[in-house]
Amino acid sequence: MTNALDILTLRAGYGAINVLWDVSLSVETGKTTVIVGPNGAGKTTLLRAIMGLVPATSGDVRVDGQSRKAVKTWDRVADGLVMIPEGRMIFPDMTVEDNLMMGAFPRGCRRDWKRNKAMVLDMFPRLAERRGQIAGTLSGGEAQMLAIGRGLMEQPRVCLIDEPSLGLAPVVVDEIFRILARLRAEGLTILLVEQNTSRALKIADHVYLMQSGKVVLSERGDRVDLDRLHALYFAHETAA
Repeated sequence: MTNALDILTLRAGYGAINVLWDVSLSVETGKTTVIVGPNGAGKTTLLRAIMGLVPATSGDVRVDGQSRKAVKTWDRVADGLVMIPEGRMIFPDMTVEDNLMMGAFPRGCRRDWKRNKAMVLDMFPRLAERRGQIAGTLSGGEAQMLAIGRGLMEQPRVCLIDEPSLGLAPVVVDEIFRILARLRAEGLTILLVEQNTSRALKIADHVYLMQSGKVVLSERGDRVDLDRLHALYFAHETAA
């Protein structure tokens, strides 16, 4: 089976500062792939490079086996790559419903917007209750739900999710991970960046650990030893 997404020896960064050093990983269709690592490991830069927001200087990004390295960001969205960014990045002066409709803006998503919106509001009842509310007045957890819902309106084939639990109360984190588990069970292909390793491992089919812009561990989710992962995470030991 062709992977939904393959990253091959990718190098990328910001101007003269290189961040990613020959990063390679694969995201299997219908599975949840998790990337963990400390701050500054290059996780967010990797997601941005996959979307074309950060230019790759070498290596490749392949969707269903086809190179997309030279493709503009908006055309990668048309391929089904959707990123839910760290920090939510909702439109604060627009209503909840209008934020969701922005997710349906790509041409390929417009035909099914009613069905998709109904699905999102069913998944997030609080958004249904607040559909006419200005998004900037939402709580952090509600804003994260809105960001995820907006991404789902784009009918992703591969959904890149960056730190969805960051800064949220434990009860809200529980709800976010219930939603991620539901999306996994429904067969959505997910590439998740998350610092809450114990929670992320519960829904991970495959786990990659990044350190200093490199992948230092790649294992199936059900084979990861959490204690060893944390030792590698905090650089108390090195990968064999």
